[in-house]
Amino acid sequence: MQIGVAGLGAMGGNVALRLMEVGHQVTVWNRTPDKTKPVAAAGAKVVATPAAVAAASEVVITMLTDGAAIDAVYNGPNGLLSGGVKGKLFMEMSTVAPKVEIDLAPKVRAKGAAMVECPVGGSTAPARKGQLLGLMGAEPADAARARPILEQLCRKVEHCGPVGAGSAMKLAINLPLMVAWQAYGEAFAIARSVGWEPKRLLDLFVESNGANKALGMRADMIVKMLQGQDPGPTTFSIANGVKDLRTMIATGEALGADMIATKAALSGFENATAHGLGGEDGSRMTVYWSGKKNQS
Repeated sequence: MQIGVAGLGAMGGNVALRLMEVGHQVTVWNRTPDKTKPVAAAGAKVVATPAAVAAASEVVITMLTDGAAIDAVYNGPNGLLSGGVKGKLFMEMSTVAPKVEIDLAPKVRAKGAAMVECPVGGSTAPARKGQLLGLMGAEPADAARARPILEQLCRKVEHCGPVGAGSAMKLAINLPLMVAWQAYGEAFAIARSVGWEPKRLLDLFVESNGANKALGMRADMIVKMLQGQDPGPTTFSIANGVKDLRTMIATGEALGADMIATKAALSGFENATAHGLGGEDGSRMTVYWSGKKNQS
């Protein structure tokens, strides 16, 4: 199948590579051309505009930074919807507020195309292996059309409801994880006073009821960070955590929730970003806050 991918960040690039690996012909565009090089080397066709992606593809996948980027890529002068797209399927996979997807869907349908939203759970390694968790929002017929492709990218695809439901579920699922990185940092501030070596400390935490899957998956990275070593590449940055936490707060408050814990976690993530850690992996929050002294 001819599939386009617009947005080649860490996730989008790995999704494009996965699609080629399972046999699709892939056309790509990215605002920063340098990010197209790895997928071009693997066989993707690189084009100059989102409109050219849509023209070359039966299905178009977008994985973009935020609502403003989505608006520009879809609705700009050379955007995905600027040409004839009747009959095409758009799969919007960004992590954004539900309203962004709800507002986009009628614009896509007005052009005679179909739209599915499917933000995903998981980081770069699962994206490359086709082991993401897909949280789809779509009309039933559109969901059925998108599912075969999504199942090549995801270990599980959950149809959450109409467009907007997938984004709401993605924010809900990620919220405890974001709060947990801040909490682990504060917990390690207490636990490190015992004087254990980092690996012993992480082994105990991973065995405990307080652990989540992400802590287990990143335990080796955290040990290296606590030892002052290079933990390897970032899979989900602290700066992206700031963006997502702000979106979670706005979405929850629109529904009448107070979002007290989320606001506290956002403060922690913003503090780390202000101290130059925005590009670091989110798990570095555990190290930053375990060693940060109270300035009051």
